[in-house]
Amino acid sequence: MEKLLGGQIGLEDFIFAHVKGIKKEVEVFKAEDALGLTITDNGSGCAFIKRIKEGSVVDNVKVICVGDHIECINGNKIVGARHYEVARMLKDLPKNETFTLKLVEPMKAFEMLEPRSKGSRPPGENKMGTGRETLRLRSKGPATVEEMPTAFEEKAVKKVDDLLESYMGIRDMELAATMVEVGRDKLNPDEFAMALDEALGDFAFPDEFVFDVWGAIGDAKQGRF
Repeated sequence: MEKLLGGQIGLEDFIFAHVKGIKKEVEVFKAEDALGLTITDNGSGCAFIKRIKEGSVVDNVKVICVGDHIECINGNKIVGARHYEVARMLKDLPKNETFTLKLVEPMKAFEMLEPRSKGSRPPGENKMGTGRETLRLRSKGPATVEEMPTAFEEKAVKKVDDLLESYMGIRDMELAATMVEVGRDKLNPDEFAMALDEALGDFAFPDEFVFDVWGAIGDAKQGRF
């Protein structure tokens, strides 16, 4: 289970085991500050591409795929780095210049499979799950089924994720969800800043960003989105 791609999987999703496949080296021209990537890691030193935003810089480089393991950035090995460290490295790359990625594409299977009930149910009922639960996988302890985020959490996480893209240039829903969880019961920005520094001090978020995140969480609580 430690090798699974990502840390939170919906019940309607497939589960992928990452088995190393094709190695590839790609040159990317950074035409925008935001590359359009969401990165995660498996907690064991391997960073993966979890999502590619449609129409983004990376989306136009078709050889880069969801699930690719990032081994090197401009010749610098990043094996052992956490996903937020990789995000920061990519964010710090200069705009309007070309950089090089060394990637490992996972082996793929079941690409031709379709829901076995195809044609036997009305349209829209062929999903593999209909509940609101999420399977959460932990590095220690058993997997558990938990309720999906509330409306407040969904709105707050989306807004914080937008702020992360503005700040880091890369989306990270897991990090955004962690920040929302930290700020859920805080009473003021100072209390939130102290808790955020304790939980995510490695990021060294600037004060103005922390204040914007606090504002986004407050807006979500008040239903102002």
